[in-house]
Amino acid sequence: MKKYVFLFALICCCSFGHAENMEQFLNSFSGKAGVERVKIGPLVMKLSSMFTETMGVSSIEVLDLSECRDEVKEKFRNGLRTIKDPRYEPLVTVNEDDETVRILVRMDEDLIRELVIATSDDEDQALIRIKGKIKPEDLEKVIEENQ
Repeated sequence: MKKYVFLFALICCCSFGHAENMEQFLNSFSGKAGVERVKIGPLVMKLSSMFTETMGVSSIEVLDLSECRDEVKEKFRNGLRTIKDPRYEPLVTVNEDDETVRILVRMDEDLIRELVIATSDDEDQALIRIKGKIKPEDLEKVIEENQ
């Protein structure tokens, strides 16, 4: 019986070990030539909250691949379609011809802890990662105001 439990645990570890999570996905592109990675950290967000409503956002990270080589863009496009991170729930997934859009959310109780918006088409590839303690109703309010 111990042998079967050990074998099951080993299989689970191996299968989870090959699944790429969000952090690994981002880090795999950040050092590539032509990739721009910009992060607005908590200090800047605190300062900006003095002038505007930040709605609980603590940091914003943008990954822009529009200036990198085609093989890097293709790797991003393929990774975007297959990324699996159990901490995130998909809100929107679009896979049409040459366009891929994924919006993922990581919830903690009733707050959005992370919102990831990733897009890829023939010309541009980008990913925006927003962290914080965001109320879902604040997000709905922003969407309504910008339609």
